[in-house]
Amino acid sequence: MLTGFPCPGCGITKSIVYFYEGDIYRSLFHHLFGPLFVFFCLLVLFKLIAELIYKKPFFDKLFYSIKLAYFVGTLLGIYHLIRLFFYIKDNNLEAILKQSIWK
Repeated sequence: MLTGFPCPGCGITKSIVYFYEGDIYRSLFHHLFGPLFVFFCLLVLFKLIAELIYKKPFFDKLFYSIKLAYFVGTLLGIYHLIRLFFYIKDNNLEAILKQSIWK
């Protein structure tokens, strides 16, 4: 709100809602990471259920991988920069400032 630019997570909730409704195109339009977040949550849920049933850890090296965290963070950063590029291209300075708290 301070700058008028969207944050990296803007649109992810709408993306998840559209994904639940079965509208994949609108889901990906609002945020590319929405469906991926749903799949990640399901994967974590199945992991926790399996750990409770079998009483041993599963996929701990994958879930606690610093390389994976850096990869996902970098991917989100690149995706956000691309979104900002198109946001700036589609809006003029007046429209961007109108979205900020400096109206």
